[in-house]
Amino acid sequence: MTMTKAALVLAGALTLTATSASAAVVCNDEGDCWRVKERYEYKPEFRLRVYEDDWRWPEAERERYRWRESRGRGYWRNGIWIEF
Repeated sequence: MTMTKAALVLAGALTLTATSASAAVVCNDEGDCWRVKERYEYKPEFRLRVYEDDWRWPEAERERYRWRESRGRGYWRNGIWIEF
């Protein structure tokens, strides 16, 4: 009985962490997009757009966008990751 409860608690905890693993999608005006785990306050001069985690680029604009990997706190500009 104790093992069953422990398994249920563990499964519930894993479900919660899996659904909150990524908080948003961020894209710059060059078409680079990446997922972030936390929503940061980006300065307006960074020219970034923040979308909900389930955002997908429009099919008609597919060629304009590309996925990049997040490297921590920062943003992509001219193909280079800039940390802040």
